[in-house]
Amino acid sequence: MSYSRVLPVRQVLSTGTAWEEGADVMQSWTRLVAVAAIALGASACQSTPQAGDGWVQLFDGKTLNGWTPKIRGFPLGENYADTFRVRDGAIVVSYDKYDKFGERFGHLFYNAPINGAYRLRLEYRFLEEHPTDTPAWAIANSGVMIYGQDPKTMAVDDSFPVSVEAQLLGTAPAQERYNGNMCSPGTNVVMNGKLETTHCINSKTPSLLNGQWISFQIDVDADGKVTQSVNSAPTITYSAVQLDPEGRMANSKPLIAAASGKLMLEGGTISLQSEGNPIEFRKVEMKRLD
Repeated sequence: MSYSRVLPVRQVLSTGTAWEEGADVMQSWTRLVAVAAIALGASACQSTPQAGDGWVQLFDGKTLNGWTPKIRGFPLGENYADTFRVRDGAIVVSYDKYDKFGERFGHLFYNAPINGAYRLRLEYRFLEEHPTDTPAWAIANSGVMIYGQDPKTMAVDDSFPVSVEAQLLGTAPAQERYNGNMCSPGTNVVMNGKLETTHCINSKTPSLLNGQWISFQIDVDADGKVTQSVNSAPTITYSAVQLDPEGRMANSKPLIAAASGKLMLEGGTISLQSEGNPIEFRKVEMKRLD
């Protein structure tokens, strides 16, 4: 399998805006997101070998270049126990070097925030072996986080970034499960015309057996409507992603204060989750829709 060049962070953002360079990104979050969106769109046609298709490979298939881990209990950038690694062209979440899971929830952040209209797609598969202390709800459970906070603003012991989780659920013993759900750590969304503050909302799409590759797609349109799809079939739709003033499930209150009380989000980081069950991600790519 061939991969096009991963989008270099320092070509996307101006000097000092990559997470690892130590800029105070929180204070200029909105500006950076807008700059990243323009640069990502401009770079897409330069990064893909197929003329005119517009796809940008966010993962080069060989390294974690362009991505930064944040694992609960550890500083940003420390990849505890080699949790995130690359094997056979896939990003692998592995716990084979853990003595126990210990609620070390983690996220692998793409280094450039994204806003505007875009399509994000990837393939994933759950693996069966997990730590014995993985909570029952976290078995065959992972997600793709969008509209996420700058990981530099996360506390060391934060479990989840303020974000929207496009939830991926595989099969688990004695559990009826659905896939392509929406969870909202530190955020709220609008569904069916009303503000939805329930943390997780299930789709009506049954979970698929673990061990098989499954395609997953997120479409965000110019009006902020988000549609999630599993194997090309839509599972759930929502819009108007906004910070939760109550700070439920993730501490959004400092972000609201830094934004002078503004709740609505125009974009943010994306990240891949490590939630206690081994999983693989591959073909992680994005296309501008504006």
